[in-house]
Amino acid sequence: MNFIRTIRSSTTGFISYLLFFSVIASGFSIALFTSSAHALSAGTTQFSTNLFVEIAKRENPAVVNVSTRSKTPEEPAHFRQPAPSPSPSPDSKDPFKNFYDRFFGERQQAPRPKSGMGSGFIIDASGHILTNYHVVEGAEEITVLLEDGKEYTAELIGSDSKTDIALIKIKNENESETFPFLKMGDSENLEVGEWVVAIGNPFGLSHTVTVGVVSALGRSIGAGPYDEFIQTDASINPGNSGGPLININGDVIGINTAIISGNTGGNVGIGFAIPINIAKGILADLKEKGTVTRGWLGVMIQKITPELATSFGLSSNEGALVGDVIPGGPADKAGIKRGDVIVKFDGKDIKDMEMLPKVVASISPGSDVNVVVIRNGIEKLLSVKIEVLKDASQTVVAAAVDPLGLKMQDITPQIAQSLQLESTDGVLVSDVTPGEPGAEAGLRRGDVVTEMNRAPIMNMDDYNRLKKGLQSGKSALFLVRRGGNTIYIAVKID
Repeated sequence: MNFIRTIRSSTTGFISYLLFFSVIASGFSIALFTSSAHALSAGTTQFSTNLFVEIAKRENPAVVNVSTRSKTPEEPAHFRQPAPSPSPSPDSKDPFKNFYDRFFGERQQAPRPKSGMGSGFIIDASGHILTNYHVVEGAEEITVLLEDGKEYTAELIGSDSKTDIALIKIKNENESETFPFLKMGDSENLEVGEWVVAIGNPFGLSHTVTVGVVSALGRSIGAGPYDEFIQTDASINPGNSGGPLININGDVIGINTAIISGNTGGNVGIGFAIPINIAKGILADLKEKGTVTRGWLGVMIQKITPELATSFGLSSNEGALVGDVIPGGPADKAGIKRGDVIVKFDGKDIKDMEMLPKVVASISPGSDVNVVVIRNGIEKLLSVKIEVLKDASQTVVAAAVDPLGLKMQDITPQIAQSLQLESTDGVLVSDVTPGEPGAEAGLRRGDVVTEMNRAPIMNMDDYNRLKKGLQSGKSALFLVRRGGNTIYIAVKID
């Protein structure tokens, strides 16, 4: 049975996890798929007609097919793949049968164990294997198959959902037995245009070798907070997830993870691999603790648009704008404030919002680092002590139309209680007119506006008073509470 879990991403299409030999029925999607891949162990520096032949011969023995099995019954097919609502049978006398079948499954269907297939590659002689987290997620049994046909049981050593990386190890009673393994290279020195080889298990076709080039570097596809993918046109398909992407020297430089696919769910020449340096950076944690320890700053940040840059008087769009500061967190203790723009962290220039979480995460908790922020047009140097990142759930927080295309209203105690707001401060966006300045800037129904151009807004009187000072052709800077977060939005006045 096919199993597809689709998540709407910020890029065109979807990000989907594909186990078994899954095919996307329709649409344009980014698919995270399971696969097996191989790579070189010996370097080849001269390009020749036999180069890829040598790569395939030397790397295949260290690439494995990864099969998983869970004792948890599979979900009904209705949940596994988006499909139109089933039509009632013409001769059905039970008007509720279709409803129950759709949401609870047909009663005559016996539950079946959930299984999946993917790829991985051995990284040392003792049998440690790198693969994708989504390949082994929830698995109770893991089996790996080598090129020579030998099959072994494997155990999960550690995993990290944020980078989609997992470490498993072959269980082997013969402690003297060693395994072929691949050399991990340096993805930092990759260049666009370099030849690469992907080896894997696409659609169950074991140890398939495909060739392409590095198409782009540092791609963000909305898969997680630390997106930094290598893009390649080497053919990658469902079943390739977890396999290696190899350079012509025989070094693994990436872990094949995702594709943009057409209607068939197959390759259209755009695949993505996790840079191997990310895996190398967390490998020790996975081996020793089974999890990854990351640094935490305690801020909510956002991208600096040209409109925001103008509103804050910035000379460029570089940096990360602080939309809010977690009370009692490292940033709060260091004196970082809402509205600050972080332009340098631990000596590294912060070029954009996406860069900051990666830099912070790479710093060991307990470390003291210097931070440069721009506040009211002036650079300030601060020192912050990094703490441990802990997963925490976010609490959901949720008149006449004005020239901005916004319908605003006061927040009554009843509204605050209904929307689970902490107070009645601010004004509520109750409606947004499409195509008007507010909608174009990204304001949404349910937003709570607490500032305009750095002036506090407690109620509609404040809002209406400040609105009178808006000038055509300029931008108004709104501070907005949305979904437990605080963000800045610049609205250009027509």
